[in-house]
Parts: sequence; structure tokens; C-alpha cells
Amino acid sequence: MTTTSRSIRLVVLDWAGTAIDFGCFAPVVPFVQALERQGVAITPEQARIPMGLAKKDHLRALLELPEVAEQWRSRHGQSWDESDVERIYRENYIPLQLGAVSDHDRLVPGLLDVVAELRSRGILIATTTGYFREAGELVFASAERQGYHRDCDVLPDEVPTGRPAPWMIFRAMQTLGVYPPQAVVKVGDTVVDIQEARNAGAWSVGVVASSSEVGLTEAAWAALSEKERRSRIDAVGERFREAGAHAVIETLVELPAVVDDVGRR
Repeated sequence: MTTTSRSIRLVVLDWAGTAIDFGCFAPVVPFVQALERQGVAITPEQARIPMGLAKKDHLRALLELPEVAEQWRSRHGQSWDESDVERIYRENYIPLQLGAVSDHDRLVPGLLDVVAELRSRGILIATTTGYFREAGELVFASAERQGYHRDCDVLPDEVPTGRPAPWMIFRAMQTLGVYPPQAVVKVGDTVVDIQEARNAGAWSVGVVASSSEVGLTEAAWAALSEKERRSRIDAVGERFREAGAHAVIETLVELPAVVDDVGRR
């Protein structure tokens, strides 16, 4: 389907923390464990800092954190280099990530109803991700079994550079024949998702409750008081807006209304 109008014709969703894996846990533990095997300790909170990047870029960003870089020098007697990134990624991170994906692949609540509503309006659905191909294919297959069908999935392996570069969004637009970028809404749960959308010239929507920025399970989020939830929504929403988000939603259930709103702008 091709469009030259300014109406919304394509919604691009992120995966972990947005469409699946409430709280975005699958990518976190593998980074902690992979660096632990190198004698470097990081916290889950540190592991989340670069969330949204392609996984090798994510690993590189973790090693660049001053406190992590200092641990590496102390443990190994020298600074890390690109050969260390390649070795850790290949030998440690990839196997750990593949093992974690299937433990955190459940769709977020309301996703299928939201997708059905968007499709009823003639809107196409695509995805972008930070997952490498093998992990992405596991996620795609699980989503299909749960009834989540997309028109296009794009992986970082398929473009010159992953997020925050716009190339995955552009690849989805090209594949589905949708343009201009103002006809596209990108939905994600990290600052890097927001940057990806803005760099593509697309509308950007940040989702809070299920996000890596919050980092809570669905049960833990539900157990928060209304005051605690509002505080986290406000804090994460501020970070998203500072990054350039056009809209911030608590859950995906609010997305169709937001799509209507940006389509009128």
C-alpha cells in the first residue's frame, strides 16, 4: 500500500518492553552474566542504560561506561579493545541471549486488540529491534504463535547501522511502500527508540508501563500505588519528551487514540 498523504499508514513497534517482555528483562541478564564471565560486575540498572541499541553496540556502550572500563583495566591490566567486544559477544552474549529470549516472550496486555484496531483503519504494522537475527527469529516465531502478525520485521543485521540511525524504519517504509515519514508512527520504550523515530522524520510515541526505563514486571507494576505509578510515568515521560517524543502513553491501549491525534496534526 502506497501513500503520499499525511494520514498515518504505518505503525512501527519495538519488541522487548513494547510489544513483548513486559519490563524488558530478556536482554538484561545476558549482559550482566557475559561481563561477569570476564571478571567485571555490572548491575541490572547499568545493563539497561544503553537499551534499544543493537546488541553489539549495547555491549560496546556498557564497556565504555567509566566504572566498567576501570573494572576491566583493573582485572585485565589493560583497556578493552574491539577484539574483546567481538569475543564476548560471540562466545558469551549470544548463547546467553538465545537462552533468555524464550523465557520472556509473552505479548504485553492489550497488544492484539490494539493491532486489530489499527488494522481496521488500514494501517500496516512493522517492527524494528535491537535483537540480532537468531534472537529476532525466535521472537518472531513466538509472536506468530501468540497471534501477533506483522507486515514487516526489520533487524539491525539488514541495515548499515542500528538505532538511533533511521535505517530500520526506512527499510520498513521501503518494503511496504509507505511514505512520507510523516505517515509513520514509531512506538518504543527507550530513549533510543525515540531518537530512531525522530532521525527518520516519523512521529514518536513512548510507552511507559512495560518499558525498560521502568523495568518492572507486570505484577510489580500493578502492585504500585497510584501515586507511585504516576511518579514513574511523569519521570519516564519527561525523559521521553526531552528526547523528542511527540506523545507518551502509559500502555499500548492508548495508542489508537494517539494515532488519531497525530494523524490530524
